[in-house]
Amino acid sequence: MFRRSSWLPHPLLSLLLMLVWLLLNNSAAPGHLLLGALLGFLIPRFTRRFWPEPVVLARPALVLRFAGRVLWDIVVANFAVAKVVLGPSAAIRPVFVRVPLDVQPDFAVTVLASVISLTPGSVTADVDAERRFLLVHALSEDDPEALVRQIKTRYEAPIKEIFAC
Repeated sequence: MFRRSSWLPHPLLSLLLMLVWLLLNNSAAPGHLLLGALLGFLIPRFTRRFWPEPVVLARPALVLRFAGRVLWDIVVANFAVAKVVLGPSAAIRPVFVRVPLDVQPDFAVTVLASVISLTPGSVTADVDAERRFLLVHALSEDDPEALVRQIKTRYEAPIKEIFAC
């Protein structure tokens, strides 16, 4: 993978920041390229102390497939939430579920919690101190056990493969 250096502590993050800057501005003008590169250089350097361990992707090829799955789930969940919200109020059945964690590294737990929260209709409410469970709130769920199984198979299993944890 990429070796952590003092000049570019997180090269993939630097590249991603630059690309996001260019996409947000919808321009590849020289000024935007320069500013995007500057942001991609400075932000990782200033946040270096918040990254105690380098992130190692064991299976980087799975990242794109996982990102596609998450994007698809976000689109589908938007329609499901709209149906619940616009339908009768009896359709809203909120529930909290505890999702047992198999992933342990802080970064992998953070990615899992973030993916759950990005998907409309669910939000990660808490991570217990020992990193054994996530507390997840779902807007409307008939089968809490099915929700736990879905989170573990659709999100946690690929994250375990990607980060080899």
